[in-house]
Amino acid sequence: MAITFERSITKGCGVPQLPTIEDVALAARVSRQTVSNVINSPDIVRPETRERVQKAITSLGYRPHASARRLRTRKSSTIGIRLDPETNGISGSVLDRFLHALTEQAEHKNLRVLLFTASDPEEEIAQFARLSDGADVDAFVLTSTFHNDPRITWLLDNKHTFVTFGRPWGADDMATSGHRWVDVDGYSGLYDSTVHRLQQGHTRVGYIGWPGPSGTGEDRRRGWLQAMTENSGLALPEITLLETSATDEVSRGEAAMLELMSFPGGVDAVVCASDTLALGAILASSGSIPVSGYDNTPTAAALGFTSVAQPLGEVAARALDLLTSGNSVAPNHHLIRPDLVVRRAQWLLPRVEVGG
Repeated sequence: MAITFERSITKGCGVPQLPTIEDVALAARVSRQTVSNVINSPDIVRPETRERVQKAITSLGYRPHASARRLRTRKSSTIGIRLDPETNGISGSVLDRFLHALTEQAEHKNLRVLLFTASDPEEEIAQFARLSDGADVDAFVLTSTFHNDPRITWLLDNKHTFVTFGRPWGADDMATSGHRWVDVDGYSGLYDSTVHRLQQGHTRVGYIGWPGPSGTGEDRRRGWLQAMTENSGLALPEITLLETSATDEVSRGEAAMLELMSFPGGVDAVVCASDTLALGAILASSGSIPVSGYDNTPTAAALGFTSVAQPLGEVAARALDLLTSGNSVAPNHHLIRPDLVVRRAQWLLPRVEVGG
């Protein structure tokens, strides 16, 4: 992260100089040590003095020298986060967008983001240990959490500061979670998406999800199932015949859609656990059946289909707030409701027959 100053002070022969801690002390009429205390230990400074020093800091555009501060405090002001392995180019962009938002907002808090790679949870834990032993990072952000995640256990056992994008996926994670987390409410996202299709007059709204076990996938399926149970007028046994699952690939989504269309009675609309599956479903039906996705990727915007948008900027902001707000913060988690982006474009794809 670049350390910059908003303005400079001219000294000597008209040469611009960066404002120093001595300049702040002179402007605020306090000692150099008082300025240092305001920066590093503000609680020990009287409020009126602290306010005067902060005004001088703002007026001069002074920023503490990051390297010197790290040497004094043995804090790196750095957050570590794994750079996820490359995934498909549709829904795989979600974590990339989250990383961009996190890096941008960390800059505003004078924090840096350090990226590292790991091929599996065990290797990621080894990276935690290496970066912690070398004092390279002060805290970690985890993504892609899952049931019985060993990364969370290791960080808790070793008393490291961290926050996860994704809940712990325990039975009581909403009430007694042992760590801080931020997540997007996939249940609400699929509930809203399904209700939207039902309100358009569709009744046989199918669902294409992911194979289990998947905490995220199960959460999204619950939203579809609840909306259908409450609003479709169909009995539960009939509803459960309107779903199937597929791995997160376009070709698999296409095959899943063909399966749904072959069921007795078929489907008159479909909601999916991802935009990847949604694109496959659209291809399978040549666009003749309304399909909704999840993640509101550029693909959804370009092709004009409805999708659930995760507010990744808000996720990043909440995650950083939890990391920097101290141990007494309450609540220690945030579950954020996503937005349904409705697109009304109606189009058909030419059906390509394979074979003679």
